[in-house]
Amino acid sequence: MRLFDIVSLATLGTYVLAQNSTTGQLGDAIAVTNNPLGKEAIAVLPRKSFFTSGSLDGNVKGAVRVTTGPKGKGVNFEVTFSNLPKEGGPFSRWFPLLLSKMTYPLTIYPAYHLHVNPLDASGNCTKTLAHLDPFIRGEDPACNSTNPATCQVGDLSGKYGKITSDPFRARFHDDFTAMKEGPGSYFLNRSIVVHFANKTRITCANFTVLRCAGVNATSTTDELCQDSSTPMPTDNNVTPFIGGAGTLSITSLALLPLVAVFLAF
Repeated sequence: MRLFDIVSLATLGTYVLAQNSTTGQLGDAIAVTNNPLGKEAIAVLPRKSFFTSGSLDGNVKGAVRVTTGPKGKGVNFEVTFSNLPKEGGPFSRWFPLLLSKMTYPLTIYPAYHLHVNPLDASGNCTKTLAHLDPFIRGEDPACNSTNPATCQVGDLSGKYGKITSDPFRARFHDDFTAMKEGPGSYFLNRSIVVHFANKTRITCANFTVLRCAGVNATSTTDELCQDSSTPMPTDNNVTPFIGGAGTLSITSLALLPLVAVFLAF
């Protein structure tokens, strides 16, 4: 192996190690343990498309449904998306190593996140501002899915898997999102945004509360919440989160410097 290939592998491994140690300026995200029992909400994607310059026929269809986690701990998410634009991926790309002709395959997928602002009457998804990030972590380097407390609170696809199929459906539990007003991780007054891999926004929607059973994990007092029977879009293609989307895992990337040194001799 040539010297510049070794340097390239070492540089990539160093970047991954930095990714693994990155956290917010205010520290790791704090687990939420007092969400209202039985609270439920949904964000349904609109019929009108925000992204109009591609192959999209109508708009992406789907919804994000959320319910309080067991004993008020965190939030359960159920995500469904379909009718994705063809240019939205997934795409296979060959990742060039620094100063080298060597390449490694990575797969690029569309993503979805909780954003700071709700969608206003204009329907302009750019007005939802940035990802929900109360611990000031920032987007770069990318989220380390093996340690979700170090990620942006709103980076759902970074923590639990990007959109890998059309139609797409996933269920997961997040410890760090709040369904009770007060903390910065509260998101029911915010929005969900679907992105291309290059961060171009495709569509977005606000959350609507469906039901509240209790104020917190120990309370028996009912909250005043709007009842609704809004159905969750159904699809048989359920994709549980099993790790990162790329064909190179975080662990394998972190070991690249060691592999490079070994192959040099």
